[in-house]
Amino acid sequence: MPMIPASVAHPHAQDQPLPVLWRDEHLIAIYKPAQWLVHRTGLDAGETRFIVQTLRDQIGKHVFPLHRLDKGTCGVLLLALHAEAASRTRQQFENHQIGKRYLAMVRGWAPLHAEVDHALRPDDAPEDAAAQPAQTRFARLATLEHADTYDARFAGTRLSLVQAEPHTGRRHQIRRHLKHIAHPIIGDATHGKGPLNRWWAERLGLQRLWLHAWSLSLQHPYTQVPLQIESGLQFAPVAPQPASASAPGSGEPQSHPSLQQWQALLRSPQWSRD
Repeated sequence: MPMIPASVAHPHAQDQPLPVLWRDEHLIAIYKPAQWLVHRTGLDAGETRFIVQTLRDQIGKHVFPLHRLDKGTCGVLLLALHAEAASRTRQQFENHQIGKRYLAMVRGWAPLHAEVDHALRPDDAPEDAAAQPAQTRFARLATLEHADTYDARFAGTRLSLVQAEPHTGRRHQIRRHLKHIAHPIIGDATHGKGPLNRWWAERLGLQRLWLHAWSLSLQHPYTQVPLQIESGLQFAPVAPQPASASAPGSGEPQSHPSLQQWQALLRSPQWSRD
């Protein structure tokens, strides 16, 4: 029986407003649905859903994306509402002053803690291009063992829930670092294991990339007040986080299908909490 109820295994409808997590006159944070691009790109010419254009039409203002999330990744996405706010906030990203926390479901039982310092060359760079420094901290939160196996060499199939905190912001950094330590993300068609992805998709009743942008912390570019913006995903083993410095926005991410998929997954009694 699928672990994800059919009622939540559907995408964000294009005519629904994007959930707003936090907003003031300078910045806006939204819940990015899975399978949406942040902006248009020639690499995915057939896609019609773009955060920048949709949010601009939704709030009646130009928006300036401050970072990227992969198409398959859902969760917190921060944008600026004018060019000066974009410039000020991007300095924090460039200086690695933004705190980013992700949740990933990965193959096998990952180590309890891991510090990965593994330089990465951009995907589209020539083979002789220099690799760029990249560091990510990982912490295992829970494990699961399924009695059936996708590979006859093993007695069962193991999973881990892993918290990832990237220090640098290279493209596909978390996905590539998890592959580097032999624990690729389930549903990652580029850096993962195809047979295992298909095996889990059948049992979960859903094919998707299991990577979630959980929270973002920064200093407000004008008031200097610390901000912590949460996606709405709840998971008990994580230590309580400080409250956001400002009131939440008007969105309701807890009702969003891609968040419901994660919540349904985490409610499984099969997880053993670390």
